[in-house]
Amino acid sequence: MGSVTHTLHEPAIGPLVLGIESSCDETAVALVRGDGTIVAQAIASQEAEHAPYGGVVPEIAARAHAERLAPMIAKVMGEADVSLDDVDAIAATAGPGLIGGVMVGLVSAKALAMASDKPLLAVNHLEGHALSPRLADRDLAFPYLLLLVSGGHCQILAVEGVGQYRRLATTIDDALGEAFDKTAKILGLGYPGGPAVERLALEGDPRAVPLPRPLKGSAEPHFSFAGLKSAVLRAVQSGAYSPADIAASFQQAAVDCLIDRLTRALRETGPMPALVVAGGVAANKTVRAALETLAGEHAMRFSAPPLALCTDNAAMIAWAGLERIARDGDDFAGDPLDFVARPRWPLDPAAEAVRGAGAKA
Repeated sequence: MGSVTHTLHEPAIGPLVLGIESSCDETAVALVRGDGTIVAQAIASQEAEHAPYGGVVPEIAARAHAERLAPMIAKVMGEADVSLDDVDAIAATAGPGLIGGVMVGLVSAKALAMASDKPLLAVNHLEGHALSPRLADRDLAFPYLLLLVSGGHCQILAVEGVGQYRRLATTIDDALGEAFDKTAKILGLGYPGGPAVERLALEGDPRAVPLPRPLKGSAEPHFSFAGLKSAVLRAVQSGAYSPADIAASFQQAAVDCLIDRLTRALRETGPMPALVVAGGVAANKTVRAALETLAGEHAMRFSAPPLALCTDNAAMIAWAGLERIARDGDDFAGDPLDFVARPRWPLDPAAEAVRGAGAKA
């Protein structure tokens, strides 16, 4: 089991929220204060368990969450030297995600909330990502344009406030993180794929392989990466290109698609104060650099969470709960203990359905 624990012993103010994340293949627990102080956190990776299969196996993930979560909660609480009496609320991912893992975390949070008579906060995992930049960048104000890009999601949203999201674009097939992982599998790079492709791309020529840019220049606002992934497979099968050149060309094609779709979204929204990126793919340095350049061209502030907050973590879940507490003030009330875990949970339920797999988003 890979595990990372981080504790900060600093004066802090504001409510203290215990966060739990178990939506995919990271088991995570964190204690976060209302002023943004991460009091303590731990993350346990499941890379070794899933590596033989080249991707996440839901049953294995759920079992690992069930085995690790309780000891991790005890560890984080112990290192922070706090008890449940000191916690003001308990936040847990309630969806979207692999339903078995989501249920492990949510049921654990319900038990803790019931035992301690503290409010339960059922958090949308995507909202955790959407608000995570504000945990590290306290000057980031609403509204902002958000590129939410991860293994399961690729969306552009206008973030107008806590709980206020307007979806401008989504993927009609694969998410970009999924395309990175599948490209890694095609190239034989193993799991997790995104970081492996990024490393190999450093050795290649990003213009060496003529790969497509699906939907680039299209009037349709959405993303598509399935054709790009298929083109990578054909490039490998041709034997005409080195793996490094394929990786670099794939990454560049993906970046070109992101910039094109964001540029189109900005034409729709008009000037926005900030361009923000969040989600696992936000850790990719080439993606970050391209987005920062785009923000500069449009006189926008650029903000991205630190790398440790890009991938799935419990600090962002606790922070999403704290944002809700701050928004509601005296009207704050937790969620009912019979809140049902959700495999799908769009940030903008009013967004119209799109063709293809994007209808799921």
